[in-house]
Amino acid sequence: MRVTFLGTAAARPTVGRNVTSILVQREGDTMMFDCGEGTQRQMMRYGTGFSFGDIFFTHLHADHFLGVIGLLRTLGLQAREEPMDLWTPRGTEATLKQAVELGVERVPFEVRIHGVDPGEKVTRDGYDIVPFKVSHGGKAYGWAIVEHERLGRFNAARARELGIPEGPLWGKLHHGHPVEVDGRTITPADVVGEPRVGRKMVISGDTRPCHATREIAANADLLIHEATFADDEAERAQHTGHSTAREAAEVARAAQVRRLVLTHFSPRYADDPRWLEKEARAVFPETAAAFDGMVVEVPYGAE
Repeated sequence: MRVTFLGTAAARPTVGRNVTSILVQREGDTMMFDCGEGTQRQMMRYGTGFSFGDIFFTHLHADHFLGVIGLLRTLGLQAREEPMDLWTPRGTEATLKQAVELGVERVPFEVRIHGVDPGEKVTRDGYDIVPFKVSHGGKAYGWAIVEHERLGRFNAARARELGIPEGPLWGKLHHGHPVEVDGRTITPADVVGEPRVGRKMVISGDTRPCHATREIAANADLLIHEATFADDEAERAQHTGHSTAREAAEVARAAQVRRLVLTHFSPRYADDPRWLEKEARAVFPETAAAFDGMVVEVPYGAE
């Protein structure tokens, strides 16, 4: 699983940072989370390509969705034919539809808008994309990518000891089916280990620290959490429905995640977010501050 940060600034772009957008690639699938203005240029700049079919919106504040207008137009001019699916908090579909219709001339592909409720999974082959309600006022979600349980490891050496010929019988055993070899019944338990947990990545969207994020991020491989302000602006963070870097780290620590990446920085910190990173690391050492173009790999945990 690979994460590319296309935009890491809050509210407005700065010289060095675009507004919010994150691209996630997982074993051939590519999806976008939020699409701030100018996102299509960021995709060109960082060479991500345009072969994807889903955009998931955390909420419809302008810095999180206005870029979809330019992106769809760019895709249309590239003669795209495949449909594009836009996923948004239930009750905001009309706003998104109006923006798309007003800002984009006819495009040669279908744009499908889906409203979803918290907990309503978007299920794909081997994983789910799960929205959860966060604390940012109105209709605001975070999104979690949660892989399904994986098959246990196949013990090839043991299979050979048991005289099982390589080929289809190995596949049947690995997928849970007993086989017959020379009059003997061999079960999956003889050659396949325990199922293995999949990876989990959580994107907070804009939010105050909240129970829902801590709950769904429990033991996550990666938590991407907004950190709009430093501690000296804690009161402003609370008033505007955002988090400080320290608060984001406290969420990561409580959820016992493996890694935390901070994003969505106020322009006042955008040129040098090291202070935010330092504040967070004092609470949760496995923290990094994102920058535009940053790529984070999410490997499987130790097994």
